[in-house]
Amino acid sequence: MKTALRTRLVEVVVPVHNEQRALPVCVARLHEHLTTSFPYGFRITIADNASSDSTWRIAQELAAHYPEVRAVHLDEKGRGRALRSVWAGSDADVVSYMDVDLSTDLDAFLPLVAPLLSGHSDLAIGTRLARTANVVRGPKREFISRVYNLLLRGVMGARFSDAQCGFKAARTEIAQALLPAVEDQEWFFDTELLLLAERHGLRIHEVPVDWVDDPDTRVDIVKTAMDDLRGMTRVARKALSGAANLTVPPRVQQAELPQGMARQLPSFAVIGVVSTVSYLVLYSLLRLVVPAFAANAVALFTTAVANTAANRRFTFGVKGSAGVLRHQVEGLIAFLVGLALTTGGLAMVPEGAPHWAELMTVIVANGLATLARFLLLRVWVFNPKRRNAR
Repeated sequence: MKTALRTRLVEVVVPVHNEQRALPVCVARLHEHLTTSFPYGFRITIADNASSDSTWRIAQELAAHYPEVRAVHLDEKGRGRALRSVWAGSDADVVSYMDVDLSTDLDAFLPLVAPLLSGHSDLAIGTRLARTANVVRGPKREFISRVYNLLLRGVMGARFSDAQCGFKAARTEIAQALLPAVEDQEWFFDTELLLLAERHGLRIHEVPVDWVDDPDTRVDIVKTAMDDLRGMTRVARKALSGAANLTVPPRVQQAELPQGMARQLPSFAVIGVVSTVSYLVLYSLLRLVVPAFAANAVALFTTAVANTAANRRFTFGVKGSAGVLRHQVEGLIAFLVGLALTTGGLAMVPEGAPHWAELMTVIVANGLATLARFLLLRVWVFNPKRRNAR
């Protein structure tokens, strides 16, 4: 039985940039685990993207030492670029990747890929946000991660829980079908891949993981966060335009969203991103002259009025001036929900905390309020049955 299992091939990509210290330890540990504990055939591919230290030389030495290891060199940086390059030409049954720091416990790797090899799921991700996950990391990274994933769920309608965990896999034919529609070449690559997969009804399997933060990480958190926000805006705009329609499994072709929601969600997402950015800009400007609670209330009220007007016209297709005032008044209930959430969040921020902590708090609260807003507008304020009854 073990021989039969070995005929299946799983490719594990380790993207690296200037990781001369971590790479030998990573590959030795990963190779030992897969050799002794993994029942399927495997290949480890070191994807060196434009390292300027000794990483490429070490990668070649490791490939010469281990028969199951190969090394690929790219002249440009970008984790997404490295994954795209290897996955696009892979002949494995399943492609995967993990970060070189091996922060995720390798015991989760078999549960990650098994549903893909059986055909049950199309993609698989490790999640640090499940109740049964065991995570050790600093409060700053924990907070930023949760804010980012809340934004994805609140603004983009994502249903997967953890987009940023560097522990993912996909059936090769699925990955290769999605890759041409994925534009990002860096950190937003796998988030964009997941959003695209979910939009086309592909099945995403989640595995709770044990995860320990790497204190030596060199990721620029602020730059990455801004790039992610720009990526979310681009993906929402692309979805709204109807681009990137891909061939999907037959089971997915027969599945449908509730009537009208397929058109409404992308529009709502784009308007939500614009509203969130506008709110953050206005809040930051007002914060220079007034206390946090006052700045929050004014910024939230202003963007709520504009948000209701934009969703009235573009998301729910209500034209003309009839009912404008009533819609705005009813829409203010969503404003009150958001105000309660953001005010409560700000009240929990310690006195003297940095400005970024305030911003992260109101972003999380706004993400939760966005979910309530969409349901409120769709089910009540702009419900077609309610409009027709009048």
